[in-house]
Amino acid sequence: MSTSPKTSSLGDQVKEELSCSICLELFTRPKVLPCQHTFCQDCLHDHAGARSPFLCPNCRLQVNLSPLGVAGLPDNHIVSSLCERLGSQVGLPSGKRRQSKSTNRCLSHPLEEQKVFCKKCQLPLCDLCLETVHDGHPTTTLKKASLERTFSFDSLISEGRNLLETYCNFLRDLRGTEKTLKEQKEQTDNRISYVYNQMVQKLTETKHSLLSEVEQRHRENLETVQEQRETILAKIDELSAACDNAEQGVKKEGMKVFHFETHLGQVMNPRIAPPDSAQAYSVAVFQPTNSAAPKLGNIAVQSFQSASAASGRASQIPTIETEDEEFPPIEITVPPIQLTVPTVEQPVIPRSLSVSPSNTRVKLCRRRSFDLQKVTFGGKGSEAGRFDVPCGVAVSDEGEIFVADCGNHRIQVFTLGGTFVREFPTVLSEDRTIQPDDVAMDADDYLWVVGVDVAAQYTKFGTLLSAVDLRNTGWDRGVAMDTRKNNVLVSQTTIDKRDIVGEVQIFSAEGNVVKTVGGQQGMKNPAYITVDTKGNILVSDNVSHYVYILNHVGYLLLKFGGEGGGEGQLKCPSGICTDSSGNIIVADTHNSRVELFDKTGSWVRHVATGMRGPLAVAMATEGQLVVTDSSDNTVTIFHSY
Repeated sequence: MSTSPKTSSLGDQVKEELSCSICLELFTRPKVLPCQHTFCQDCLHDHAGARSPFLCPNCRLQVNLSPLGVAGLPDNHIVSSLCERLGSQVGLPSGKRRQSKSTNRCLSHPLEEQKVFCKKCQLPLCDLCLETVHDGHPTTTLKKASLERTFSFDSLISEGRNLLETYCNFLRDLRGTEKTLKEQKEQTDNRISYVYNQMVQKLTETKHSLLSEVEQRHRENLETVQEQRETILAKIDELSAACDNAEQGVKKEGMKVFHFETHLGQVMNPRIAPPDSAQAYSVAVFQPTNSAAPKLGNIAVQSFQSASAASGRASQIPTIETEDEEFPPIEITVPPIQLTVPTVEQPVIPRSLSVSPSNTRVKLCRRRSFDLQKVTFGGKGSEAGRFDVPCGVAVSDEGEIFVADCGNHRIQVFTLGGTFVREFPTVLSEDRTIQPDDVAMDADDYLWVVGVDVAAQYTKFGTLLSAVDLRNTGWDRGVAMDTRKNNVLVSQTTIDKRDIVGEVQIFSAEGNVVKTVGGQQGMKNPAYITVDTKGNILVSDNVSHYVYILNHVGYLLLKFGGEGGGEGQLKCPSGICTDSSGNIIVADTHNSRVELFDKTGSWVRHVATGMRGPLAVAMATEGQLVVTDSSDNTVTIFHSY
């Protein structure tokens, strides 16, 4: 019996109403959202991903998921029953939709499967394509076409990887060029300062000479004034006595007035004329020269060949057309000044064996040091709020600080004001505990704690969720989370034929090894790890004294630091984290300071100096920096840095 067009049209309409708007197929395990729109469970799972909440694909209403995820949404039993009946009537076997979704479907006709390959158009086709646009075109099987393209596809991948390696080499060359330019600038600055200081010294000597000459002239003038003063005073005494004698003599012996008149006239003559200042004194007057200001020197600009140009790598990089504006590198032509900073070798001490003074008291203070508002708390001990080598720290999204109290085998929790909240022991079983080396928060707000032979996952209140056994190499470990993929990164150090080898192991949340990176990059002892917002892996190495930055597949992007105490140098770098701007904060343990670098590894400034043993660092969501000190057994919160 034939089906009428009206009946067929009605069936198509019913099928359309019972089709998922995401996959355009009949519903499979339909789930209904709070807005009453229905979708396949798998389609919703793919659409939501790891996000919660997410938006309804149809009406854009925000949907919050329960802890069970998409599976926790209510089932649409009516739609499920109708789909089963419709599928049985049209002969659609159960599970066909998911099977067809997993096969290759035509781009022009999503409901049709690709079956052949068009040689003329170089496209995979379905039956409808063959009957319409590609009618009469030469075709071949998909398998044969795929085999023919495999070789060129592998060559393209190889070319891409070679280009990626070239880019990485170019970045390393740029880093070397930047370092050379910085060294030359420092030499030029030092030379200019030297010439300036020499000129200042000469001017100072000239100033002292002029002042000495003025002082000598002034003393001579004062001596002249004193001589005149003494002459006048003597004349005053003589004249005063003559006047007194003449006055008394006239009163007593009036007849001798002529005698006293003659004597008084002799005393008054010759009279002393008043001194003429212009003729009597030689006054020292300063007359500055009319010459221009002294000139330190000139800056000569010369061309500079970068490391990439010298090595011939520049020709391997694709060029980018720009406007006709040139910025040539410069080289300052001044004699170099060698500056040496004496260093003292210090052994690398495991975090679990760090020595702390026994008389350290609990400190809770708010003070400003170089305009940095900070709170410091802790001290040596096993009581709540005290520490025995605080060697790891993490901050939750709610602002709770989790400190790995290594010697006390516990995790302590504090507020961002330094107030103690709670603690819990790092216990795996009745006879096994963890001596925690480091801590990190994952995407589900659970806490990962790592020791020398295990990595364990706890709730924020200390309930053990899972544990992953690690190889006991005897070295401390660091831990970090890649929250984008919810992978756990753990550092590992081993001894290979008397050579120290460091690497970073990446585990899935289930504890399976995903990959291992860093072993070929020259790492020795990766102490701490962090992952930035782009998925790059940052590792501090306290044996090579470098910080390594790897991309998500393990390629070395750059490294910076190097042993020393100067700006940009590190000595036993430990804790590492990044801020919202991508800047890198490193605990420079043996230099007793915390350093700030930009995202290219260039030194910016000191964050904190004078700390005894800064070890672990962490960044809070509101921008506060948390630093642990293993020597003082304290934790410091910098509310601004």
